[in-house]
Amino acid sequence: MRYTTIGSDLLSARQVSVLSLGAMRFRTTTDEATSFAIMDRYVAAGGNFIDTSNNYLFFVNGTQGGESEALLGRWRASRGIGDEIVIATKVGARPIAPAAGFDTPREGLSRAAIREASERSRERLGVERIDLYYAHVPDQTEVPLDEQVAAFGELVADGTVGQLGLSNHWAWQVERARRLAAGAGSARADVLQYHHTYLRMRTDIPDLRFSRDGEIGVADGSILSYLRTEPGMTLVAYSPLLNGAYIRPGKELDRAYDHPGTRARLEALDQVVKETGATANQVVLAWLIGGELPVVPLIGASSVTQLDESLAAVDLQLSAEQRQLLDAAN
Repeated sequence: MRYTTIGSDLLSARQVSVLSLGAMRFRTTTDEATSFAIMDRYVAAGGNFIDTSNNYLFFVNGTQGGESEALLGRWRASRGIGDEIVIATKVGARPIAPAAGFDTPREGLSRAAIREASERSRERLGVERIDLYYAHVPDQTEVPLDEQVAAFGELVADGTVGQLGLSNHWAWQVERARRLAAGAGSARADVLQYHHTYLRMRTDIPDLRFSRDGEIGVADGSILSYLRTEPGMTLVAYSPLLNGAYIRPGKELDRAYDHPGTRARLEALDQVVKETGATANQVVLAWLIGGELPVVPLIGASSVTQLDESLAAVDLQLSAEQRQLLDAAN
C-alpha cells in the first residue's frame, strides 16, 4: 500500500492509504459477513481510510440511515480497531423521518443538528472522536454559512472531531466557508469529496434534488482549479469506477456522459489497457492516484474479489506517454 497526507495542520494531519474504502452499502445491500470480510482484506492490504455517512443507506429499507456506521462500530469492536484506522463520516443529508426516497426534508446544518448528529455518529461508530467530518450537502434549511462554519469549528476545538471536509458543495461555498473559518481562527475544511473519474461529466444538467443551476456533486473545473491553487487540500473522489461501467460494455452511462469527449477518452483508455494488461478499472484508479492533483479514489466493493482488483491498481505505474495519452483525449 502507498500513503498520502490529508490535512494542512501539522497537529491534525493524518497519513492515509491512497485508496479509501466506501462503506455506503454495508449492512444493507451488502450483508454483514461480507462487509466484515471486505474490511478485513482492506486492512490486511494496508488500507486505513474508511468512508461512511449518518444517512447510509436510508432508502434501501426506508429508514433514516445509520446502518453503515453501526456496522463499522461492531467491526471495530470485534477486531480491536483503534485510531490506526481513519474513519470519515458525514452530516446534513439524513432524512428527518424514515424515508424510502429523497422527498423527505433533511436534517440540515444548524449548530444543533451538527452537534446532535456528531454525537449519534460517535455512538454508532464506537469512537470518542470522528477523524474526518464532512458537511454532506449544502444546507437547505436556511442556516447561515457562518453558523455552519462555527459549529464545525467548535467540534474540532472540543476534540470530538479531528478534521473537516466539504462534500457536494458549490466552489463558492467551499471558498467562502474556508475564508470564514480562517477569519474566525477556527478549523478549515481541508478535504473535499466529489464525484470524479476519468470520463468527464456534463455539469449543466439541473439536479432537481439540489439545484436548478446544475450538478453540484461533480469535481468540475472550478473545483479542480481551486484544489490546484490551495496547498494542503485533498480531493476524495467517489464513484471513480462508474458502478462497473468501465468493464461492462452493456452498462449504460448516465446521460451527462453523452458527448463527443466520452468516445475519445474511452478509446485512449482502451489503448492503455492493452499496453499494460491491466483492467480498465485499474488504469482509471492508477490515473487518479498518480496525477498532479492530490486525489484519493473512494472505492466501493461488494465482494473481496472486487476489492482485490482495485487494490492491484496501487502498484500499477503508468508511463509518462500513457498518462499524456489519457490526459490529452477530449
